[in-house]
Amino acid sequence: MDFQRVGTGAHTVLVLHGWFGSSRSWQALLPHLDRERFGYVFLDYRGYGERRGETGQYSIAEAAADVLTAADQLGAERFSLLGHSMGGSVMQRVYADAPQRIRALVGVSPVPAGGVPFDEQSWQLFSSAADSPGSRRAIIDFTTGNRLTGTWLDAMVRHSMEHSDRDAFAAYLPAWARTDFHTEIQGADVPIQVIAGQHDPALGPETMRATFGAWYPNLELQTFPDAGHYAMDESPVTLATSVERFLGRH
Repeated sequence: MDFQRVGTGAHTVLVLHGWFGSSRSWQALLPHLDRERFGYVFLDYRGYGERRGETGQYSIAEAAADVLTAADQLGAERFSLLGHSMGGSVMQRVYADAPQRIRALVGVSPVPAGGVPFDEQSWQLFSSAADSPGSRRAIIDFTTGNRLTGTWLDAMVRHSMEHSDRDAFAAYLPAWARTDFHTEIQGADVPIQVIAGQHDPALGPETMRATFGAWYPNLELQTFPDAGHYAMDESPVTLATSVERFLGRH
């Protein structure tokens, strides 16, 4: 398996993308990372990025098992995890499966281990996104507070369409939205930081307090005032600073 690596530091950080992303969706963050202290490895799920065409169950459990396989291939016995959105669910599943291997967790607008509730109208919109670029654009616009340039929205949609297989994209929606394993991580003493965007209406600070805050006694929650759901694009310098300040302590 080929990996995109940034940095040669002793602290290995496996980076997990969101539903609309890929291993290449962190590009705005890369110039700001400390490549001497940390070694970042950007992974793709089955059906995404470098793994387009690779079939599977497209489940959170399978994605987590693939992360552990990647860690073995990298020779990383212990490592930290940085997960965005759906990647936040995957990183918690990795921790639940192999807690002894995890140094720390960082979630960026992460999906809670209890999943995400939807009303019927929202579920129809999200379900239509597999076949509709317009629905993808509407979701990205909504989750960033309807405040960002259409040029960026269009680029995000293009990236999503070009870096994910349609069937994989469709299958991962119920995977991240309806997978509930929070009883397996409740009370875990792992060091964990969650970064929430003030302009994220679904996975914002209040949702993070009600979920991660209730389950992880060591949670450090930080709210970004100038971000919605995509802090790596909206506030990349601030994100790099916050993540590395936290990881540097663990």
